[in-house]
Amino acid sequence: MAAAVVTLYPTTTPPSYHRIVSPTLKIPTDTQRPIPVGLLACQRDPLLCELETTIISCTISQPASSPSVKKGKKASAPAPVDQPTLEVILHDTVVFPEGGGQPSDTGIIKTADGRTWTVTQAKRHGGHAVHYVRAEQAEDGLSCLTPGEKVTVALGELDFDRRYDHMSMHTSQHLLSAVLENRLDIHTLSWSLTAAPAPCYVELARSMTAEEILAIQNEANKLVFEGRKVHVEVQEMGDKPQPAVPVLESGRAIGKGVPTDYTGGIMRTVIIDGVDRNPCCGTHLPTLHNLQLFIIPQTETLSRSATTSARLYFLAGPRLITYLTSTHSQLTAAAATLSCGAPAVPDRIEQVVDDRKRAEKRVDDLEFELAKHVAGDVSQEMKSSEAALFVKHVHRTDDSVNPLGFLSAITTAFANIVPAGRPFVLVFSSSPSSQTSTSASVLLVFGSDEKCVKAAGDLLKGKLNVKGGGKGTRWSGKFTGVWRESREDAVISEVLKVIST
Repeated sequence: MAAAVVTLYPTTTPPSYHRIVSPTLKIPTDTQRPIPVGLLACQRDPLLCELETTIISCTISQPASSPSVKKGKKASAPAPVDQPTLEVILHDTVVFPEGGGQPSDTGIIKTADGRTWTVTQAKRHGGHAVHYVRAEQAEDGLSCLTPGEKVTVALGELDFDRRYDHMSMHTSQHLLSAVLENRLDIHTLSWSLTAAPAPCYVELARSMTAEEILAIQNEANKLVFEGRKVHVEVQEMGDKPQPAVPVLESGRAIGKGVPTDYTGGIMRTVIIDGVDRNPCCGTHLPTLHNLQLFIIPQTETLSRSATTSARLYFLAGPRLITYLTSTHSQLTAAAATLSCGAPAVPDRIEQVVDDRKRAEKRVDDLEFELAKHVAGDVSQEMKSSEAALFVKHVHRTDDSVNPLGFLSAITTAFANIVPAGRPFVLVFSSSPSSQTSTSASVLLVFGSDEKCVKAAGDLLKGKLNVKGGGKGTRWSGKFTGVWRESREDAVISEVLKVIST
């Protein structure tokens, strides 16, 4: 039975979370103008799930494509078409448009007639948040989502779970990057908020030791347990040029600056009390409480043409709970399979691996002895033959993972005992015990003369549709289908007969 994961969310955002520090900056109240990205409700109050607002504009983004029917063809059923997408700009919104490394929210818009419209994503266009709304018919959407209409924009339960996961990982990334820089002077070059439940990562200028990672984790969690507060300060950007993004000696930039296409005019800074100040447009939790951080104790080194960096993976919040639940379930399942307690799983796995290595060694030894025995039988038959060119086909049933390897071992053993100067062509084949139309049988041709071996291989290709090739005195191939003695064996006998004449 799957374990249930319960996450207790903070219920309200403190009034002190969002702070306007520019004396002339005001949140626009004119409902005919959109509030710019940087001052949106989702950024002022990241725990707000519903908001009554006004539609500013609605346009068609992706018109529905008409199914095409070829001339002279009868349409048996209508072909599926993509639903049109509408681009909706609202006066304000709780749906976060992607930015700052954080993916877009999903949500809904409810109109006065009681209908609910799905917001598949939101993006920033210049300084405005644009909602991409799915509609069955474009005209229907345009008639309902008309400018000036009052609507309710909201995050459903799953939408808010997704947002909370994004906030948890984003705030944790700010904390992790700050502790890395303050304690070890390691800068974060970039980061990735991956799709849940995978760990997120920060890309660093260098790799880290396990001891360094543990020290950083302990330092970050000390701040988490203290419950450091998080708040946002916003101000007008003004006409002053923005500071350049710092660059390392290697040429790699540290983070990213304000996007060049941003026209909202708002500078937004996220502050973790006593720890970090960082420009960011993303949504963040108002406290580090419940954000215990787990860092996977290894780094992944990345080598580029001129620089080397490393990825450090981490989890926090609901994603960490999911990770621990999944890991525990996997450990419990492994313990049950190995018939031991969970703490004994590593030792039991080591024992199983050692036992398997010994078993494989024993199988290899036995196959070597069997290969010498088969080669000896063929050699004895060749000694009693008076044919100028000795030919022989040996077929085996073999369910091992490498039947061709065993056939090769037979030829090696035979080469060690065959009399010098005695011409021969041997064909060894092997099929699984249970066969279907997709089963694979292997063949190996071995001979004293390269021309005879190649001729035999070419004939097998033509008569049995074998796929293969070779070099020198060995040729190997694969036959797909059911191997029958009355059919395939007979063909090989015919091929050897042609070679020997």
